[in-house]
Amino acid sequence: MPERSADTPVPALTLAQAMALALQHSPELRAAQQDVQASEGAVIQAGARPNPELQTLMEDTRAQTRTTTVQLAQPIELGGKRAARVSAAQLAQTQVGIEWQARRAQVRADVTEAFFASAIAQERVRLAQASSELAARASLAVSKRVQAGKVSPVEETRAKVAQASVDVELLQARSEWRVAQQRLGSLMGQSASDLAPINWAPLVESTVALNPAFMNQQAGRLADAPALRQARLEVDRRRALTDLEEARRIPDITVTLGTKRSEELGRNQAVIGLALPLPLWDRNQGNVLQAMRLQDKAEADLAAMQIRVDNQWTQLTERYQAAHAEVQTLQQDVLPGAQSAWQAAVTGFELGKFSFLETLDAQRTLFQARAQYLRALAEMHRTAADIDRLLGTEASEAPPASSEKAHQ
Repeated sequence: MPERSADTPVPALTLAQAMALALQHSPELRAAQQDVQASEGAVIQAGARPNPELQTLMEDTRAQTRTTTVQLAQPIELGGKRAARVSAAQLAQTQVGIEWQARRAQVRADVTEAFFASAIAQERVRLAQASSELAARASLAVSKRVQAGKVSPVEETRAKVAQASVDVELLQARSEWRVAQQRLGSLMGQSASDLAPINWAPLVESTVALNPAFMNQQAGRLADAPALRQARLEVDRRRALTDLEEARRIPDITVTLGTKRSEELGRNQAVIGLALPLPLWDRNQGNVLQAMRLQDKAEADLAAMQIRVDNQWTQLTERYQAAHAEVQTLQQDVLPGAQSAWQAAVTGFELGKFSFLETLDAQRTLFQARAQYLRALAEMHRTAADIDRLLGTEASEAPPASSEKAHQ
């Protein structure tokens, strides 16, 4: 990244920007894109017809009595084998596209979690710095009062201990912030030192839109959750493979056309042949049985996945509603009261009415309320990202390879 001058303001990093960079640089998504493109080859190969075979046969090595036969053999598939192969390959291609969409949702959820972890750590550093500055001012003020004989020297000792404790909290907060920045940067394809400060203010404003009605809007998409779509497609693919194995019970024929040159007779003769295997012992019965049982397994997996998705939806609903209620309570009741108490304590400390520890306690109460609010806000947005991951909110996006041939 280009170097910034000291006078150039650094734009704050938003969640939308972090997601865009992560989706652009994610190695997992690049790998998934390769899977999508590889599935194109599988569909093409499934539709390929058998190659003809050129045969030559020579009878007798003497030139006067030699007979030479040249013929072309073309296998012809019967029973709908090619159509069944193509159907199974197209279903597999559609599954790969859904997997790509699911990975995008996973990246979005990971970025949301890392973004809020960094935001919380950044806020903790800011609050710890404010506490350290207040503790330093308070310690200096107590020292002056002790020199003036207004308070006991014990108060000075207590103030210094409190200041040291706050400084330790600041060191811990900075360490936590560096770790959080490192994780967020790795998801975005950047180093932690290049990351701009976190701007989570737009997320506070977006809580108006992220209300319980959001869950009602998303509930209609539950039937199209990627996991359920994958499970249904697997049932269809297994059914197509069963049809393919059933079709393979019908033997293919091989048509032969050619010419035969007899040197002894001095003339050419047409050769026409037809080869048909006799399914006496191998009727593909084992593969048919295996395909049928795997189809039964896919249907059982679909039923289990339906239960799993319903359970996850119920859990996410409870998490979301609880987080939303906590955000509202903190925003409307707790934060205004803590802010008012802290301002009153600071004013009283400056006027000598409150001790440093009382002021520090009011400040910590405010900071804890702010941190709790940010954690609740983070939980609500993380839950929304988990809903995105479960329901495939971006499912309308096409995978990065043509899917017009995908089975519908």
